[in-house]
This record gives sequence, C-alpha cells and structure tokens, in this order.
Amino acid sequence: MKKTTVYIWMSAMVVLSTALFSAITFLDLGSTLKPIVAAANPVGGEPEFRQSFYGSFESPLNKPMDVSKIGEFIYVTDTKNNQVQVFNQAGNNVLKFGKAGSEKGQFQFPYGITGDKDENIYVADLYNANISIFNSKGEFIKYFPDPEKAIKAPGGMRIYDEKLYVTDIKENKLFVFNLAGKKLMEIGGPGQDEGRFIAPNAVAVDKDKQIYVTDSGNNRVQVFDKEGKFIKVINGSKDGKGNSIFVNPRGVAIDSKGTVYVVSNLSHNIYAYDKEGNEARVLGGMGTDNGQLYLPNGLFIDDRDAIYVTDTINQRISVFY
Repeated sequence: MKKTTVYIWMSAMVVLSTALFSAITFLDLGSTLKPIVAAANPVGGEPEFRQSFYGSFESPLNKPMDVSKIGEFIYVTDTKNNQVQVFNQAGNNVLKFGKAGSEKGQFQFPYGITGDKDENIYVADLYNANISIFNSKGEFIKYFPDPEKAIKAPGGMRIYDEKLYVTDIKENKLFVFNLAGKKLMEIGGPGQDEGRFIAPNAVAVDKDKQIYVTDSGNNRVQVFDKEGKFIKVINGSKDGKGNSIFVNPRGVAIDSKGTVYVVSNLSHNIYAYDKEGNEARVLGGMGTDNGQLYLPNGLFIDDRDAIYVTDTINQRISVFY
C-alpha cells in the first residue's frame, strides 16, 4: 500500500472517530435514557443500568476518579482535566470549576470528593497533598485545616455524622477528622496484617458506624468498628480468609439495606455482598457498551439506592438502579 493511500485512510479514521465521539457527547441523556427520579429504585429492586454522564461537548470527562451526590447534584472529579464537573439528575452538565495548578482553587490530581450538610464540596488533591473546600457555586472557600500535616496523599473521602474520613494512599492510613480539622483517629500503617494497608483508596461508613476501607494493594476490604478496632475482611471468600475475588479494589459504598458494593478495578466489575457476606450480585464486566465498565474507580450510592460509578477509560459516569 502506498504511503499516500495510508495517510488518506488514517485521516478518514480520525474524522470518523471524531464524529462518533461528538455524537456521543451531544446526546441529551435526560431524554434518551431514563432520568433518576424519586422512586427510581424501590426497596428490593434489582439494580440495572440506566444512564451515563459524559460531560459537555466543550469539556468531556477525562479519567473521572470519584463521584458524590451532594444535595440534588452529582459532583465528579474530572481528574485529567484538573477540574470538578457538576451534573443534574438528567445527566446534563450544569457547572465546572478548577484548573491545573497549585494555587487556591487549582488542582494537580483531584481525586476524592464529598460534601457536608451545607452542600460545601471537599476535594482531595492527591499530588498537591491538600483538601480544598468550595461552596455549591464552585467558589473556593479554604483548605481543610490539617495543622499536623498528617495527610501526605489524600485519596477517597466521605463525610458521616460531621466527621471527615479520608484515606492516605502514601502513608497507608485512614484518618478521621471533625469538620473543624481536628484529628480524631487514625487507623493502619503499611503492611499486610489485619488493620494495616497497602494503598487504601476509598472509605464508607454504614448505619452502625462501621468503617469500610478498600485496601487496594492487599486486594481486600477491611471493616472496623467506630473506635477503629478491626472486625473482619471482605474479599469474596468465606470469612475473608481465602483467596480474594477482588483485583485492585477501589470504590466502596453501602445501600439502604446494608448491601456492600465494592469496585474491582482490574476485573472491571462491581461486587455486592449482603450483611452475612454472601454475594448478592455482580454489575459491569469489561467493555464499552451500556452497563459495562473499563477500569472503574469511584463509587457512590445515594439515599434512593441509585449507584454511581466512575468508568475511567470509558470517560463517563455509569448509573444503576
């Protein structure tokens, strides 16, 4: 094949790919897929894929890492774009804030995201080693005070009962602060023993105030009581003592029935377990079709049991309920 023919063929493929990508980003997800409504997932319903958020044409998502529903909006760390994107429940982008840098309101690797009762937004910046607080309009308020400089690489975060739970991926610990910034507790340290971590990535707290931490490097989820005492391991095996079904677990979340959902990043699945540790269901599977995932990471379940997962390589948020 002549070089000229090859170049023409490659140019055509680029044009076609661009056209397809544009078609995807222009979709009105609120009209083409069922939007999230108050009775979206009645108790006892089996979650199914419902819709995806891609971002706007001007600013499509690029490696989204974490997601939280705060108030009536869905906030996503759009990590490669060094910003946060905000969506309404129909999947339409309504706001974005942040840009690359190390100054106030800027990011180098925005990762974990969560919100308080006043709908202030907390964003963990893995590379800048800080946590920024914004109001619901995306305006920078302040850094989360950490006078002891305990956090070296903040990862996943969640706020429960006026406490901020945040993993430190570098220090292999979970820290718990009150919202004034006072450190209340730390759990872990590097290692493979019970209560220790290798690269913990995410955290969730259930109704009984038990703490769930994805111990990514050890391919497990560890569970602690509210005082930080180790309770058990979840890894898909009986009593957590066998080989793990997880491959690089990342996000973790708990629904209203106490079902624990865990993202298995390198197997492209979300595994769910009931209170007794029995497998309840599996969502995802590797692929690009609706309902499939490709290196999923962050996970959030709202008060209506809608499940949001960051699908990093597919550059979207997938929603199940």
